[in-house]
Amino acid sequence: MESVYESKVNHDKTNPSFDREKIMTAVKMLIEAIGDDPEREGLKETPDRVARMYEEIFEGMKFSNDEIARMFDKCFENDSNALVVVEHIPIFSYCEHHMALMYNMDVSIGYIPNGKVIGLSKVARIADMVGKRLQLQERIGKDIAEILEKILGTKNIIVVTEGEHSCMTTRGIKSLGSKTKTATLRGVFYNDVKIRQEFYSLIAR
Repeated sequence: MESVYESKVNHDKTNPSFDREKIMTAVKMLIEAIGDDPEREGLKETPDRVARMYEEIFEGMKFSNDEIARMFDKCFENDSNALVVVEHIPIFSYCEHHMALMYNMDVSIGYIPNGKVIGLSKVARIADMVGKRLQLQERIGKDIAEILEKILGTKNIIVVTEGEHSCMTTRGIKSLGSKTKTATLRGVFYNDVKIRQEFYSLIAR
């Protein structure tokens, strides 16, 4: 299935579709809407600060999964079929339902090589970039797996993601400390319980 991020995007370093002025105007209106004065000391520079922050924390929205795959396609030939695991990568993201922070996020990734392995730091960079989008936790795992499959040429990939959602912990039910865990399973990790359990045992803390 085509990713939501596989539509036409710009290739420029600075995303032309990122409208800083529009964000600043919207933030100013939001401050007014919640009953504060955007011109008071302490808030005057807030719209600009928020716009600059958004450009950083939503960097991943500039790129499709194909582009991220090309960006981090740094592989080495390897004839081993040993399980490769990169565990407990810290990321953050923002829930697309409330634009609320998903925090204390932890991503662990495993794959069986198909003639090549990717540089370990690139795995962390892919996870970080995928998080910097308006996201669902379930989609984070799917996007990471899809990008790695494009780079590595293997379907044997597993991505386990754990995180806390401020839309649950700071509003609504206010369930402090509750965590959400998701697993994206492809290839042998979907079909073979034994290899899946081996991965889980390696990432257990």
